[in-house]
Order: sequence, then structure tokens, then C-alpha cells
Amino acid sequence: MAASRRALGSCRVATLALSAAVSLAILAGIATAATNTPSGARKDDGFQTAATSAILIDADGDSVLFEKNADELVAPASLAKLMTSEVVFNEIKEGRLKLDDEFTISEYAWRHGGAPSRTSSMFAPIKSRVRVQDLLYSSIIQSGNDACIALAEGIAGNERAFADKMTRRARELGLTKSVFTNSTGLPDPELKVTVRELAQLARHIITTYPDFYKIYNEREFTWNKIRQTNRNPLLAMSLGADGLKTGYTEDAGYGIVGSAVQSGFRQIVVAVGFKSDKERAEEARRLLEWGFNSFESRVLFAQGQVVADAKVYGGEKGYVPLIAPRPVRIMVQKNGSEKIGARVTYQGPVAIPVTQGQEIGTLRIMRNDTVALEMPLQASEGVTQGSLTNRTWDAASEAVINLVRAGLKKL
Repeated sequence: MAASRRALGSCRVATLALSAAVSLAILAGIATAATNTPSGARKDDGFQTAATSAILIDADGDSVLFEKNADELVAPASLAKLMTSEVVFNEIKEGRLKLDDEFTISEYAWRHGGAPSRTSSMFAPIKSRVRVQDLLYSSIIQSGNDACIALAEGIAGNERAFADKMTRRARELGLTKSVFTNSTGLPDPELKVTVRELAQLARHIITTYPDFYKIYNEREFTWNKIRQTNRNPLLAMSLGADGLKTGYTEDAGYGIVGSAVQSGFRQIVVAVGFKSDKERAEEARRLLEWGFNSFESRVLFAQGQVVADAKVYGGEKGYVPLIAPRPVRIMVQKNGSEKIGARVTYQGPVAIPVTQGQEIGTLRIMRNDTVALEMPLQASEGVTQGSLTNRTWDAASEAVINLVRAGLKKL
């Protein structure tokens, strides 16, 4: 698609209005727009879900297909174990932990997550030594709370220290709201997540740890002659599902994080607050089927295609072209009339020197009034310091712009 573009100037914001109904043809040129965009529940074709909070994303393009209360903090129950697993995966990836390492099942792990706890468990005997691999399989497939606590204690010394590590790791991954207080997801008033961040975490696990992700698709796990089955109902529904996790506590209700692939496209669904495991399974299936049946993939900007220009201050060139790090692709409704818009924001003018690949701004793809996709933009080339004449002209231009702004504020 040949997108028209124009220098953004000192407004530092640009909006491209696109139409999904006309092969994503541009309906309007670039114009100034507000930087902040509200995000709310999608109302596509009247689709509804019984979940209290839910989100459906296109995992490959990272675009949002449906959301409902996606940024509200909720109790995750065992869905919190996704963060537990990610920390373990990362420890192994960084070489600080091996699958053949062994951790001890402490009395604390046994009482709070083992047989006496009457919660989901791998039923490891107290004081026994268990391989990290078996603990990992149990925590993922069986949702074993004793396995999670043993991993937490083995890595961080105690569960609270591990929970702090989980929250720090979440921040490193860009999960800014979720707070973890234990490794299991058992009730705690301070343990909160959002479904949007759980979807981001699931996508990260799928793309970063493909070998470990295969564990989520295992139907059963046997350890110490105890055979237990995977609780994810999506795996048996012929949807192309291959993960991830279910959860339940009385205060959280029934929840699920699931992923499925059809025709080469992967979707991730997160939905919580259901009243029964039957309702959870049916609604998760409905969300995935609706997504696969209602959307198709379109490329908005090809690899290396210039998305916009950013104003440069004092450079040899007045503007630097901005490109996305990968093709910008979005799922659009089949035969739909929704409006797709592209909004570029950056802090500018950009100071020199500008290096090639330097992150300059952000591209936000809007579906109607909802942010469907957000992606960083980079400088496609470097810009060095300009001549004295260039710098003087830029200084004068900025002075005039600032005077105009000051005058407008007084009106």
C-alpha cells in the first residue's frame, strides 16, 4: 500500500485514516490529533462475552481483536503461574538453572501446596528431592502448587523473595500494572493482574521459549506413579489450541489463557470471572472461533516502508524518515465497515545526531476508537549536524512556533 505522508512539523503527531472496507485505502491525509487515546470494550457486530474481563489478540501482529475491561486489575488465580514459569524459563535461558538441578520439597511447600493444602498438587513427599524439569512440568500441566513453591524457594530462597522477582521481571517485560505476591496464584488481596498483560505475557512465552511452550500442549504428566491430566479444555476442541493455562479460586472465579493456530495465524485469548468451568470453556471457544471467522490479515506498511517523517533540529536534513522494525500487519474484519487509523507520535524536534535504527516515536493503529496495535518507530537513516545556516533557521522556526503556541493558550 502506498501511504501518503507529510512532514509532521512541530505538532509531533500525525494521523492516517484508513478504511478496511476499501482495501485499507487512505481516506484522509495526515492531520494533527491528540496524543492520548482511550481504550475500551470493542463492540464489533454486537459480540458479547460473559467474562468480567477479556481480551483476544492476533499474536503474530500483536493487534487487539476484542477487549472488555482489559486494563482492570483482577485476581488471576493459577493464571499467575504463567509468570512463575517465565521466571524459571529465563533462569534456564541465562544459564543460572538447569533442568536436572534438584530442589527440596520443604515443609512449607508441602503444607501450603502439597497434599495437606487440598489444592492442585503434584503430591511430592515432604523433604523429597525433585528435578527442576519435573517441577516445571507439574506446575504447567498439573498446576501443582507444591511444585511452584519448591521452584520459588530453590531459585530465590523463599516464596516472597521469588514473588518480588516475578514482579521485577514483569516490569522488564513491559507489564506495568500486574503485581505478584506468590508463585501459585492462591488468594492474596495484593495479587493483581490485567488480562491485557496476561495476553502480552503469553505472547512473550510463545515467541521467546518455543521449546518450553510445547509443555503447555502436553495432555498429561505422570510423576512418582501419579498420573494427572492437563486442565485446559481448549486442547480437546479441534480448534488448533496448544496452550496455555486455566485458573480458579472462589474470589477470582474461573479463568483461562488460551492460544490456538488456524491457517497459519495465532490468536491468544484471556478471559476471567466465569461462574463455572463449563462456561469458561464455552466462552473461550466462542471468542477464538469468532476471531478466526471474522478477521483476515492485511499489511498496512511493508518492511522498510516509511511511515512518517520526524522533524530534526539543527541537522543536515530537516526531517528523518521513520520506519517500523517489522511489517505492520493487522487483522481486519471480513467485509466489515470499521475504520482503521494510524497515529504517529514522537517528542520533537529530534536532537542531532540521529543514528540509524534509533527509536524515535510510536505508531498506534486504531480500530474505530480502540488502540489495536502499538509499535515503535525507528530512524531509517542517520542525520548529522547541519551548517550554521541550518541551525539558525531551525532555531528561528522553533521560536516562532513557540510564540504561536503561547498566543493560542491565551485565547
